[in-house]
Amino acid sequence: MGRFRLWEWPTPQFVSSSTPRSPHFATTRWSLVLAACDKASPASAEALERLCRAYWYPLYAFIRRLGNDPHDAQDLTQEFFARLLEKDWLDAAERERGRFRAFLIMAVKRFLANEWKKMRAAKRGEGRGCLSLDVDSAEVRYLSEPAATALPADDLYERRWALTLLEQAMARLRAEYESDGRGEDFTRLKEHLTAERGAIPYAEIARKMGATEGAARVAVHRLRKRFREVFRATIADTVSSAEDVDAEMRYIAEVLGRL
Repeated sequence: MGRFRLWEWPTPQFVSSSTPRSPHFATTRWSLVLAACDKASPASAEALERLCRAYWYPLYAFIRRLGNDPHDAQDLTQEFFARLLEKDWLDAAERERGRFRAFLIMAVKRFLANEWKKMRAAKRGEGRGCLSLDVDSAEVRYLSEPAATALPADDLYERRWALTLLEQAMARLRAEYESDGRGEDFTRLKEHLTAERGAIPYAEIARKMGATEGAARVAVHRLRKRFREVFRATIADTVSSAEDVDAEMRYIAEVLGRL
């Protein structure tokens, strides 16, 4: 991946380029969870479950990197999320500045410290598995990590967290283009999302699109602009306040820039 320079991009709206501008921070899944952490709120419970489904793999990679074998890592990951959804573990989230990334890694470290012996002694396969996680494919993903064995567990977690955000943003953007009948344009242009402006071959793109070079420039510009918006919205969903978004974007860009 080329140098990731999200922090140099202008700040767009959180959700959509067509969303009316508002001085108020849009309600995200994580802010909804935090707002209702002391209440039996179905909305916050659903939001937490959706976040867990989206971001479970970075924790699996972290647990696996600590030296657990694949079966134990699967059981520990499933059990952690079962506990997270059942127990009142959200009180510590505010101390982590409302970032789901920081809250999850802190929570899983405490879970492992408290439950390590119990889970190691438990019979495999007895995890509750309250979330339908694709743990069977997790080991395949883990083994495909570049230099995974050389990365400390915390660094691997941060790497996978950042890449998960990027993958989600790309999937959302692809879905948008496909729903508008522009799936082929997305496939042709996606490789230029993070390229330096001077390195984008507009003439070649125009030839492949069967369009003018000017039209190719417009298409690339619009895709890059929309990607920034979608990526920001994806990150915003994991923090609890507007003040955290820019800092989290800078941090995620820094992590991606190391790849």
